Amino acid sequence: MNKHVMGWDQTRMDVKRVQEVWRDDPEKAGNGTPVEKAPDPELGTELIPAERYYSEEFMKLEWDRIWTKTWLLGGRADDLKEPGDYICTDIGKESVLLVRQNDGSLRCFPNVCLHRGNRLRPEGIGNVERFQCMYHHWTYGLDGNLDHIPDMCTFHQGGPPGMTLPSLPCVEWASFVWFSLNPDVEPFDDFIDPLKQHIEPYHPERMAWKRDITVEWDCNWKTSVDAFNETYHVQGIHPQLKWYLDDVNVQIDCYGKHNRYLIPFAAISPRVAMPSQIPPAIYEIMVNAGMDPAEYTGRVGDIRRDVQLFKRQNGPEQGKDYSELHDEQLTDDYHYTIFPNVSLNVHADDIMMFRQRPHATDPNKMYYDIWMFELVPDGEEWPERVRHKRFKHGDKTIGQVLDQDAFNLPFVQQGMQSDYFPGLWIGDQELRIRHFHKVIDDFIYGPGGKKPDDI
Repeated sequence: MNKHVMGWDQTRMDVKRVQEVWRDDPEKAGNGTPVEKAPDPELGTELIPAERYYSEEFMKLEWDRIWTKTWLLGGRADDLKEPGDYICTDIGKESVLLVRQNDGSLRCFPNVCLHRGNRLRPEGIGNVERFQCMYHHWTYGLDGNLDHIPDMCTFHQGGPPGMTLPSLPCVEWASFVWFSLNPDVEPFDDFIDPLKQHIEPYHPERMAWKRDITVEWDCNWKTSVDAFNETYHVQGIHPQLKWYLDDVNVQIDCYGKHNRYLIPFAAISPRVAMPSQIPPAIYEIMVNAGMDPAEYTGRVGDIRRDVQLFKRQNGPEQGKDYSELHDEQLTDDYHYTIFPNVSLNVHADDIMMFRQRPHATDPNKMYYDIWMFELVPDGEEWPERVRHKRFKHGDKTIGQVLDQDAFNLPFVQQGMQSDYFPGLWIGDQELRIRHFHKVIDDFIYGPGGKKPDDI
């Protein structure tokens, strides 16, 4: 028998006593991530125009007024441990270098040689003492200063202005690094508000890389964001999840630029009958928590709560500190969209992060980054970083659920270009989609600005 399981009736009594203590001391029970429902914004019922998903004109507006104006996710801070460590990441037509400096600070520069425009590094991570262009050996220090120009005397006009790469804003938060192409971008704390309070109690810095994949998808980046901003599609695209989560009783919250929903996991959808036996996916949740499903004598409908109680009691012995999390966070999926293009499935033991990047020239294509991180229990050795993989959709599986989404999205993208489809018909379960597009409109047309009928 699992060493954490003594006999289920006794375990339930013990964890309930523990729970009474947690309720009496809110600071122990976790008071960080807000769980209360935020007021729903009044966003109307108008169609969301289909043209914005495939229009090259709208793609240009997005580039000029969103991608080059706001904060963007660049990578993971633990890829930048030592001086000279760098992350090279692309967004649209641009590429940037995020570089750890000798004094421990972080700098960000455009990934382009000032001589003839060559990229200084391919996309990825690495470590250098300096950045030397392979074309003509112009050499830049970690601080972006142009340290060496071969045959400088032949440039009668001298070197480029300032002899340095332009410096771009960058910050570190929650073990991730963020940058902006806008030198005058708003302060990061203002941009991310109020999500610091939401995310930090999970302590992402305690989680190690589990997957790092980039897949090219044949759809607009917003088509992908929309797909993960509602659970209305579970019944259609992911029918197997109806025996794993409650896709109906979902709390939706909108906060300024960002939004979220809270999905009960280890639960059964109201769309199906309650099973008499533990479904395989919930069985796996119990096993991962350290429970022995064979010893469980409760009802299937009680499993979600009992998993929470079990993890609350046994987490410390397993080297897992859940002290800043509410009970619901020990089972449920808290799904966030950080505007414009980051989706986060945040759980007590892992984080699934998705970065949805636009193609440089084609509004019907995008890059889907899959970053997954898993909690490393106290006392366990930190695992080696996983290697990055890159491929086109269909070449390899990315997991059953994501494969289902990836299969469907190109057909959505094609259908939106039909002359008979004017736009998205959005219901209450898709409030996050409407909110997402309201923020897009605010960036492109200004808050309250009038948008053209065609886009």
